Amino acid sequence: GPIALVGYMQRDLVEQRGWFSEADYREGLALAQLAPGPLAAQLAFYLGWVRAGVAGATVVGLAFVLPSFLMVLALSVAYLRFGGLAWMQGAFYGIGAAVIAIIVRSVVKLSKLTLARDALLWGVFAVNALVVAWTESEILWVFVASGVLLLVLRGGWLGGRGAGVGQTLGMLAMPAALPAWLTTGLHGPAGSDVLWQILWFFFKGGAVVFGSGLAIVPFLYGGVVEGFGWLTERQFIDAVAVSMITPGPVVITVAFIGYLTAGPLGAIIAALGVFLPVYLITIVAAPYFKRVVGNRSVKAFVQGVTAAATGAIAGAAFVLGRRAVIDLPTLAIGLVTLALLLCFRKIPEPAVIAVAGIAGILLRLDAGGLRG
Repeated sequence: GPIALVGYMQRDLVEQRGWFSEADYREGLALAQLAPGPLAAQLAFYLGWVRAGVAGATVVGLAFVLPSFLMVLALSVAYLRFGGLAWMQGAFYGIGAAVIAIIVRSVVKLSKLTLARDALLWGVFAVNALVVAWTESEILWVFVASGVLLLVLRGGWLGGRGAGVGQTLGMLAMPAALPAWLTTGLHGPAGSDVLWQILWFFFKGGAVVFGSGLAIVPFLYGGVVEGFGWLTERQFIDAVAVSMITPGPVVITVAFIGYLTAGPLGAIIAALGVFLPVYLITIVAAPYFKRVVGNRSVKAFVQGVTAAATGAIAGAAFVLGRRAVIDLPTLAIGLVTLALLLCFRKIPEPAVIAVAGIAGILLRLDAGGLRG
């Protein structure tokens, strides 16, 4: 998880190798907490920038994302080729319930870290959880309004200009003719319009993730399943599961979604889109970060959107749980997984998911679902 990754960075890069000072690390962690983007990725990009400027942030970005991207790409190929086989369906039957348990455990951990005993933040959490559970999507204006509410009540002042993301992507040109295999997903070759949709959708997703990478899940569900219809609900849960059985950031699930939608090029574009805001924010904001790190208004706004993100994850757990926990066996897998994760904090999530997958195969075999 992100907390473990940032801990490893401090141990390996600050304490053992001495590449960065403790002050550099603390400033990077503060930026990662204040700015949108997955926590660990944001910190890694910042440390790369401290070491070697834009080139350092670029190299670190590639090194941070590439290993997990290649693993997810390999799993995507296997899923597309063998996903119809009964044994794989049985595995994901069990994995889906375990994923819901992992998300619930993440909500518990995030609540303790970000909400504490603050009644206002718990109110923001509850509203966003209910909105996502009811609408089955993350409504952006509610998310932003949560930050503005804290800004008004605790920020002290409302001055300053809002900052937006420059839409310069339109200056680029998508090649008109591409090899079919490069863009072929579940539904055949994807057109250039779909590739642009993938890039812009995941770019927006990368810009609204605060803290945990799981914060992107409700946003993705609303677009990938409900909006564009690129994946079914079952396939979306499988995509989240794939991100949890591979090392690296949870948001790498977008590569799996991109592959199923538009082949290898779709995976590349989706990953590029979701990490591009993190990269741009780092190289643009890093030189000026010290000026705003202690700003009361900035901290208040971030408190609001972080509470909103945690609530949205809770709502997403409810929405996805209704699809993944479909009978008594999956309910049992989910509850046992949750109990183990809460009682034994050092259990690695990939191991839990692997055991749940084996349990799913055995349950389906016992029920006759894998025969014939």
